[in-house]
Amino acid sequence: MHIIDRRLNPGGKSLSNRQRFMRRARAAVRNAVKEASKGRNIRDMDQGGEVSIPAGDVSEPVFRQSSEGGKRDHVLPGNKEYVEGDSIARPQGGGGGRGASADGMGEDEFRFVLSQEEFLDLFLEDLELPNLAKRQVTGEGAPAWRRAGFRSYGSPSAISIPRTLRHSLARRIALKRPGRGEIAALQEEIERLEKEGADEATLAPLREELERRTRRATVIPYVDPLDVRYRRYEQEPTPIAKAVMFCLMDVSGSMDEHMKDLSKRFFSLLYLFLKRRYEHVEVVFIRHAHMAQEVDEETFFHSRETGGTVVSTALAEMVKILQERYPLESWNIYAAQSSDGDNTASDNPRSLALLTESILPVVQYYAYLEVGSDDAQPAMPGTDRPTNLWRAYELIVGPKVPMSMRKVNHRRDIYPVFRELFQRQEAVTV
Repeated sequence: MHIIDRRLNPGGKSLSNRQRFMRRARAAVRNAVKEASKGRNIRDMDQGGEVSIPAGDVSEPVFRQSSEGGKRDHVLPGNKEYVEGDSIARPQGGGGGRGASADGMGEDEFRFVLSQEEFLDLFLEDLELPNLAKRQVTGEGAPAWRRAGFRSYGSPSAISIPRTLRHSLARRIALKRPGRGEIAALQEEIERLEKEGADEATLAPLREELERRTRRATVIPYVDPLDVRYRRYEQEPTPIAKAVMFCLMDVSGSMDEHMKDLSKRFFSLLYLFLKRRYEHVEVVFIRHAHMAQEVDEETFFHSRETGGTVVSTALAEMVKILQERYPLESWNIYAAQSSDGDNTASDNPRSLALLTESILPVVQYYAYLEVGSDDAQPAMPGTDRPTNLWRAYELIVGPKVPMSMRKVNHRRDIYPVFRELFQRQEAVTV
């Protein structure tokens, strides 16, 4: 079954219905998004699109009569068997449904188009950044309007009714403007005395007072233009969280195109994730073999070098850039390192010293991804020997260290590993 909505909804008139549907079928749509993301390229990961969910997962609200209490009358046309008060037995067998598919199985699908924002919200819904609130980091973003008191001029849409009435009341009290109740009470008093036959000497002062109060109420208006107040707004810069993402990658001869592709996919996911959590994200690309340098994205992923691998050069370059351009009080710092695990053995102590003394104390999170060949076969139990860089990093990884390590050989493992690294942690109650 295909349901095609051809209604004209200019200007987003069905937004409320759409949001209501999203809330009702959120679990089904979330599962559909996860399934759809498996077949997407990283470049298309942040795009919206069409997802399919089983029609049976979309429950529609219905009205029905309560099974308890109440009095109900039924009209049964053509009845020749029952009289009032008889009980009607439940019919045998199930209800009449539509025919099944040719193979006896089938399920209707409901196709739903998601916007880019909706797709990303569901795609990254159950992920979080570790230590996101480690520091209160702010920057100056686009100015925003905020309330800043009142003023005596402005547009009609900015009139403040409560403040206007407050000024009107204060003015009427200060000028002793008579109210409607006072004038009505004085009129009733005059009418009562007239009915009782009071003389003119008694009524004249009351009539003069009534005339004075009426004239005073007319001269002093209930709301004067001087009373009108308008809401005042002014612009102020809004604080925004800023993050910098360092991408470190080994580009020596041992890193083939497959390994670089795995690295790029992981870096792309991390960047996409950071963009959803921070308003401003900068990316720094550092490539290294025996020497390290900061490069642009094109050079980072496509240029090749030869020679040995010295990881500490990339870590030292990252520390240098941090000190020169990214003060700790203004930036959240994230780093992702990709390597095949090769490193000069004599360089491991210096690499660990840079990590433990200069990098890990200031970063929010450090992810190390060790990439392998696409045709790598699973090792026999007990024969899987870790690389020397992996063994070195294992010495400093711990529960209180903002660093994680994972290994990836195939493209299909990138997304599961990413989700594992950033899976939302449940709160622990002590």
